[in-house]
Amino acid sequence: MVYSFSLRLPSRDTEMRRTLLLVIFALLPVLLAGMLALWPPLMNGAGSDQSVAIIVNPSNPVENCSFEDLRKIFMGEKSHWPNGRRITLVMLDPAQPERKVVLREIYNMSEKDLNNHFIQGVFTGGVLAPPKTLASAADVRKFVFNVPGAIGYVKGTDVDPPVKILRIDGRLPDDKDYRLRLQGHPGKP
Repeated sequence: MVYSFSLRLPSRDTEMRRTLLLVIFALLPVLLAGMLALWPPLMNGAGSDQSVAIIVNPSNPVENCSFEDLRKIFMGEKSHWPNGRRITLVMLDPAQPERKVVLREIYNMSEKDLNNHFIQGVFTGGVLAPPKTLASAADVRKFVFNVPGAIGYVKGTDVDPPVKILRIDGRLPDDKDYRLRLQGHPGKP
């Protein structure tokens, strides 16, 4: 079976036919360029949309954090930034895939173990306060922007300019060896 495509225009108006073809051929490179720009992320699953960005308030002087220090912050073992400001940790709702990445990569715990860790830590005085839990990335961004000592996380595509992305071991979410990725999505080649 052979399929064909034809554009039917009034046969007596050849000038209109030529103009339409010129417009189509003029727009074709633009359309192809747009499709090609989307192609690599779709093919390998890489890119900031598949990473979890650690965000802090823009006034926070810290630009880079070791993964070990990040874990201490998230565990509640480190309670103040180098400038003396108290750290306030904010997390997404347990149903969010970004939280699963944080549990797997940073905490290396289940949701139940995480809850027990903070209950015990607050009870014994080892942890000042458990993390705040918010429902959406927009809520996390707003909280981090409004609280100078706050730290949180959102999907890489959910980051916007009012917050600052914290480098982890010198890497940003788009970098090849960045550790905080949704399961099954390796870094850029």
